[in-house]
Amino acid sequence: QVQLVESGGGLVQAGGSLRLSCAASGRTISRLAMGWFRQGPGKEREFVAAISWSGGSTDYADSAKGRFAISRDNAKNTVYLQMNSLKPEDTAVYYCAARTTAWSTAIEDYDYWGQGTQVTVPS
Repeated sequence: QVQLVESGGGLVQAGGSLRLSCAASGRTISRLAMGWFRQGPGKEREFVAAISWSGGSTDYADSAKGRFAISRDNAKNTVYLQMNSLKPEDTAVYYCAARTTAWSTAIEDYDYWGQGTQVTVPS
């Protein structure tokens, strides 16, 4: 089992930055693919970014490309999402997820989920 706890969310003005963290416990994440997803008000949960277990491969939703960066520190058992140039449409609960096989952009492929952290960007 893997327990995931997100942190770093908050209220930020448009154009600002936030760094989300996802701390894992229960087992090492060094062989787990990791992803970030989000769910905005009245919307379905959607893919944001994913990273392979080694960190050598990443993928981003079109909405995140050029503004967000996913990274991982396996020694700290932590995954990060650096978010820059934030927009009101980025307002959502952001979830961290882990997958025991190859990285994926599909929500249904992930085995473990955190509780989420709220990011609010006022318009």
